[in-house]
Amino acid sequence: MSETVMELKHINKFFGSTQVIHDVNFKVQKGDFVTLLGPSGCGKTTILRMIAGFYEPDSGEIHLAGRQIERVPPYARNTAMVFQEYALFPHMTVFENVAYGLRVRHTEDSVVKKKVGEALELMQLLGMEDRYPNQMSGGQQQRVAVARALVMQPDVLLLDEPLSNLDAKLRESVRVELRSIQQKMGLTTIYVTHDQQEALSMSDSVIVLQKGFLRQQGKPHEIYFAPRTPFVADFIGTTNLIKVNGDDALLVGYDEDTVLQADAVCPKGEHTLSIRPESIRLSEKPSPSATDNIMPVTVVRSMFLGEKMRYFVQDRKGQEWIADIFDPGRKIYEGEVYMLFAADRTHVIEEDD
Repeated sequence: MSETVMELKHINKFFGSTQVIHDVNFKVQKGDFVTLLGPSGCGKTTILRMIAGFYEPDSGEIHLAGRQIERVPPYARNTAMVFQEYALFPHMTVFENVAYGLRVRHTEDSVVKKKVGEALELMQLLGMEDRYPNQMSGGQQQRVAVARALVMQPDVLLLDEPLSNLDAKLRESVRVELRSIQQKMGLTTIYVTHDQQEALSMSDSVIVLQKGFLRQQGKPHEIYFAPRTPFVADFIGTTNLIKVNGDDALLVGYDEDTVLQADAVCPKGEHTLSIRPESIRLSEKPSPSATDNIMPVTVVRSMFLGEKMRYFVQDRKGQEWIADIFDPGRKIYEGEVYMLFAADRTHVIEEDD
């Protein structure tokens, strides 16, 4: 059974008269990698800083490792934070940067040497102990910042967009290393990013925020394939959001000629469906299976993206759809075609934004 390491209960935060966090509640299980995801200004870093102790919530409770901490000073919380700018001391060597927190705790020199050595080995920094930050690459500085956090053996590791200053290729490789280390150590981690791919590829659980509201928490595949609101569906990757009229059955009305099957019952009234572009197939002939939705469409334009061809097609209502065809070969669809997508990939959005 999973053990809850951290819980936020009814957290609210104001900056002046502006409320920036609205009644946020979530739990973090021991050893999980949890990502706070959302656009700039949605409250991700504010929540992380409240957990670290740099901000106090105006109301609500934060529980960590069995104690309530929202009024506990940062140094007494046993959390460790890695900042976007790394915040390394330029006048200190790698060894002294990593050892800094242990020194503040008045840890014995022999223990400092042992723990710092272990952290440097884990982050593949052995041999760089005497270097200064300005003598290192961005990726190496990022590793030093993580090593400095790891030596503190925190109850929870907090990461505030630590890869944003790296180039795309290095960012991907460090992402894999960071996740591997986290899993190896079983370290409970809360990670902040606005990068959807980063969140989906690294996380055990993703929390999607919008304007200070928690819109959804779940496993990456749940967030992606079963979004609860139009915002979540549209923010996580690319999707087709389609308005339909339900009729208390699995069949939902799209237009007078087309009835769509969805993954859930659509009660009477207007609803929104989410269909991912990669769930759509194109065909020159109507040959659906029993679970397929099928619609005649017209190809408006297409884009070759290497591993896939992206088509923009228009149905008879004038609604534009996006369809991604992977491994397209030399086949290019033009003009009138049929669009097919399975009922279990046609997701009914539960809530409005």
